[in-house]
Amino acid sequence: MAVLRLEKLRIRNLGPVDLVVGHKECVCLSGASGTGKTSLLRAVADLDPHDGRVYLDETDSRQVEPATWRREVAMLPERSQWWRDTVGEHFVTHADAGLSQLDLDARIMHRPVSSLSAGERHRLALLRMLGNEPKVLLLDEPTGSLDEASASRVVALVARYRESAGAAVLWVTHNLAQVARMSDRHLSISGGRLVSASRS
Repeated sequence: MAVLRLEKLRIRNLGPVDLVVGHKECVCLSGASGTGKTSLLRAVADLDPHDGRVYLDETDSRQVEPATWRREVAMLPERSQWWRDTVGEHFVTHADAGLSQLDLDARIMHRPVSSLSAGERHRLALLRMLGNEPKVLLLDEPTGSLDEASASRVVALVARYRESAGAAVLWVTHNLAQVARMSDRHLSISGGRLVSASRS
């Protein structure tokens, strides 16, 4: 069953892209720097202008309020955004279970955002995003700033969420171990097109 569908999507030097990501499916995406991986995720999240169509459960993104779309089709960028002083002010639901799974102490919710390390910010941004219960996860190098242990916890948390929520996942990574563990399909961007990674 299709959760996410891209139809003749074009952005900058990439496209047209036709792609279907199904219920509980993870598609890993790789490619050289500057080929459009992040641009593709941003277009799917309706953060950047694009041509073509993006559908969630067969509903056209143009028929959905942007804020609602971005909660349900949620992107985790390489650098997360924070707009309040303390961590806890960014969470509308209790996150104790997720904090434990990511090896973060519950007291971190009372800390100033400015005191966080890059790795702590990234793990908390993922947890914040999952709190909105998105149907699609758009993950841009989600473990790039993390040590091996933290990266493993992030991979496990995403895997559990995908299974429990039936979410579709688009995961940008160059980590072949992650691809082997997480992906149902591995695609690459080559010559402005999406191709099977084995052919790129």
